[in-house]
Amino acid sequence: MSQYGQTGAMLLGDLPISAGAWFPWHEHPAHQLVWAARGVAAVMVGDAQWVLPSTRALWIPVGVWHRTGAVGHTELRGIYAYPDQCPVDWPAPRIVIVRPLLRELLEHLSADGISDDARRRAEAVAFDLLEPMDVAPIVVPAPADPRAKDVADAVLADPADSRSLAELGREVGASERTLARAFVRDCRMTFGTWRTQARLRAALPLLAQGLPMTTVAHRIGYATASAFVAAFRRAVGVPPGAYFSATKAATSPPASGRS
Repeated sequence: MSQYGQTGAMLLGDLPISAGAWFPWHEHPAHQLVWAARGVAAVMVGDAQWVLPSTRALWIPVGVWHRTGAVGHTELRGIYAYPDQCPVDWPAPRIVIVRPLLRELLEHLSADGISDDARRRAEAVAFDLLEPMDVAPIVVPAPADPRAKDVADAVLADPADSRSLAELGREVGASERTLARAFVRDCRMTFGTWRTQARLRAALPLLAQGLPMTTVAHRIGYATASAFVAAFRRAVGVPPGAYFSATKAATSPPASGRS
């Protein structure tokens, strides 16, 4: 990874990741902007997961435990911002829209041979272009109850499995009522909500790869694309097309990227 001295607020470099690889859980002493110049990155913070094509990045504040991986072969840009020089102070992870101008600036800042003054000017513009997108992360908690965990594992292995909780319960030796209580107690959501979240999480890498909406819907257990789109909008806040498109996103007002 190429690195630069502390003449500016950002530290940048290149980091290729093989398909399916994940870094272990870690934190940084600086803010991080997770962005893949090529490929599709994934980030987990606790039970929440984001999938990031090149049109999206994730702002991770200093000290937040997370892990980063790759859906396919991915080229990450290691982008870190020193807290004492950074005008952005979002306290929690936030999706950022990477429009063409921001992309070009980040690529420019990753190059060698930029003068200190030119770097500071480019960084100031890049910070101004950090445009947050108001979406909810997809959260799939793991139940602690061993029988509920077996049910969860079965759904995660095949999100299109349409069996009811009672039918799944017969496979693991627990009643529907017992399992329903376990999901509410351990995951703070009903089994139906949990399964929806699990299906939507499974859809993210498929959508990022550009598969047709109908294909994605069928693979994760929805009979129609419209039913899938409606479920995605209810859970995330925007339809799938807006989540990944650089031009159709529903966003917060771009207030210079600052809180």
